[in-house]
Amino acid sequence: MTKELNKQQAIDGPDKKGVAAEIVCHRFSDEEWVKSLVHVPSELELTIYINQLELVTILSTPIKLNYLVLGFLYGQGIISSLDDVLMMRLCEDEKTADIRLKNPDYKLPTQRTLTSGCGGGAVFETDGHRVESGFVATPTEVLSLMKQFQEKMELYRLSGGVHTSALSDTRNLLVVTEDIGRHNTLDKIQGECLMRGISTNDRLLLTTGRISSEMLLKAAKMQAPVVVSRHSPTERAVSLARDLGITLVGHAKGGRLTVYSHPDRLGCPTD
Repeated sequence: MTKELNKQQAIDGPDKKGVAAEIVCHRFSDEEWVKSLVHVPSELELTIYINQLELVTILSTPIKLNYLVLGFLYGQGIISSLDDVLMMRLCEDEKTADIRLKNPDYKLPTQRTLTSGCGGGAVFETDGHRVESGFVATPTEVLSLMKQFQEKMELYRLSGGVHTSALSDTRNLLVVTEDIGRHNTLDKIQGECLMRGISTNDRLLLTTGRISSEMLLKAAKMQAPVVVSRHSPTERAVSLARDLGITLVGHAKGGRLTVYSHPDRLGCPTD
């Protein structure tokens, strides 16, 4: 199946049948084996070509692939807006994304950093974009958003094995994405926001996965001043969050959360 994309089109990807496969398994419980039919998340190796030159191969859940590609290119500084893209062609059968830039002389980046996520991603641009924002929120608002967020994890409830991320204001979830790769979910958010004209400035990013340094760099590129997860950040992520002006929140579940940087943005008094 081949899909053509222009600025007026938005391809959300296949239905759940395309992103979760049914398999037969055997479950052991209460001293008995039971043969069962379960869902597991699908996985696609998508190779991105820029002006007919291979850039990178990303492991991804085959949904919102157009947003994934655009968000990845924007996050890595390869494009600065949709105006830089002359043509984009996705072919799921061939597992390729063919991107033609308006600049025919664009040179591919040569230095890459392999990311820590299961999606097997790569980062080409690692310079931070400091977030200067007067955005504030309350812990109650953050925890309420996390509750909404948990209710939107459709693919996770169906199959497990995926991460979910969302962009929100202080009241509502604006974009929700799911993927086997933590980093892919943020790229999908960025790409969807580019396509739909949604600003990522002064927003909260919510995610299910561990917050690593490359996740913080993606958030900084989006100019999102608050990043929230149900899990822990890494030490380097905390250091980057402090340097980049991002409020980093972990272990946000139930009625609790932990703030690792810039707690004043959530109303916590600082010395």
